Amino acid sequence: MASLFNLLNEILWESILIYFLLGYSIYLTIRTRFIQFRRWREMFTSLKPQTDSDPRGLSAWQTLSVTLSGKIGVGNLFGVAMALTAGGPGAIFWMWVIALLGMPIALIETTLAQVFKTRDQQGRFRGGPAEYMSRGLGMRWMGVLFALLMIFSVGLIFNTLQAHAITATLNAAFQIPPLYSSLGLVIIFGLVIFGGLRAIVSMSVWLVPIMSLAYLALGSWVMIANLQQLPAVFLLIFKSAFGLQEFVAGAFGYGVTLAMTQGIQQGLFANEAGVGSAPNVAALAAVRHPTKIGFSQMLGVFVDTFVLCSATAMIILSSGLLNAPSDHNSADLLQRAITLSIGGGGPQWVALFVLAFAFTTIIAGYLYAENNLLFLQHGRTGSVYLLRLAMMLMLLVGCLTQMTWLWQTASIFLAVMTIINLTALLLLSGLALKVVKDYERQLLIGKEPVFNPQSFPELKDHCQPGIWQPEKPASRADSSAQ
Repeated sequence: MASLFNLLNEILWESILIYFLLGYSIYLTIRTRFIQFRRWREMFTSLKPQTDSDPRGLSAWQTLSVTLSGKIGVGNLFGVAMALTAGGPGAIFWMWVIALLGMPIALIETTLAQVFKTRDQQGRFRGGPAEYMSRGLGMRWMGVLFALLMIFSVGLIFNTLQAHAITATLNAAFQIPPLYSSLGLVIIFGLVIFGGLRAIVSMSVWLVPIMSLAYLALGSWVMIANLQQLPAVFLLIFKSAFGLQEFVAGAFGYGVTLAMTQGIQQGLFANEAGVGSAPNVAALAAVRHPTKIGFSQMLGVFVDTFVLCSATAMIILSSGLLNAPSDHNSADLLQRAITLSIGGGGPQWVALFVLAFAFTTIIAGYLYAENNLLFLQHGRTGSVYLLRLAMMLMLLVGCLTQMTWLWQTASIFLAVMTIINLTALLLLSGLALKVVKDYERQLLIGKEPVFNPQSFPELKDHCQPGIWQPEKPASRADSSAQ
């Protein structure tokens, strides 16, 4: 079974997904006329609050905070270390490349999530890839398949792995028994999710900026301590990315391929552009034009990869430990790099960041799963409580058991889910590009962009009626989730 999983992983990641992702990223970059460079300021200005609010949805800043809570996880720590040990320093360069090229994908998928968003039984905005597959393509079966994969892979499997990482690192760093940490994690998780959307958003808005800035400060501290090494580190990254190091060693082709594969896989795991996870939250936003959320999600890709993942890479590479003889794994590599640079406390620092990063990812994973469950239930919210209980049970199982085979299963599910989403995006890219152009056209004439679905004949009978008509705050006394 293990050999079969390895074969499937190799086929999906090295023979299908890597070329699909690169090809579509380059295609969108060209079709949008390099929008990630032309409109980089719009990524920041899109967070500006609107003069009026719609109680049916979230603000752009709240949406970005929640999606970042899902992007920033254990992969930003141990995933980068694994990419470095498996693919060498060149993997970081290709991680940057796929993030830069992936920004237009984030723009397109979240724009489509907004265009085809709906309302649930309680009147709040919902939507995501399953919805634009169903409404935009008329393929509900495709949306159902994607929703099931999202629930089982991100909602259950990935959350189980994140929970195990929390208990394992807390036990190693502070000798906290897994039973105690698992019970504490499940209780806090339950309090947050049973508080509904309001509790999830409130937690994300204050915790995500704090933990991100704290980790960036740690990374900056390490880089300052190894300041004289940084020019050599950047040179090593670029030389390894194009095989110059491997050419000398006689392994040119293999080294470049390995660096590309590891870098692209890590970039996709980290920033999730094209996976279809972030659009589930992007659809919850209340904005006047769908593309506004698309620009804010491009910023999310930048922060996750170029800031946080790069901080981990610089911590490890500037320490000089990557090529040092060692029998330690990639997790130990990050801990030892921090300890060497700041004089101690590496395991403790890593454990605290794993706790913060993984917990916010688990919360976001729940929200992704809930959103797709509501799609399957046509907006009815009654079965949400069963999902919450099931996820609490899975977290407890994940904390107390070792299931290494889940990593391979999660990787296969992620690849299949990404291929399905990229296929839908390719089929709907013509419409999405027209919506983006409409946003840019209104900006050029000095207007605040406002979306009118009647200007797009292809949207007739595809958008939910009244979804783009503003609703006054006074019309609903309370928009919180139950």
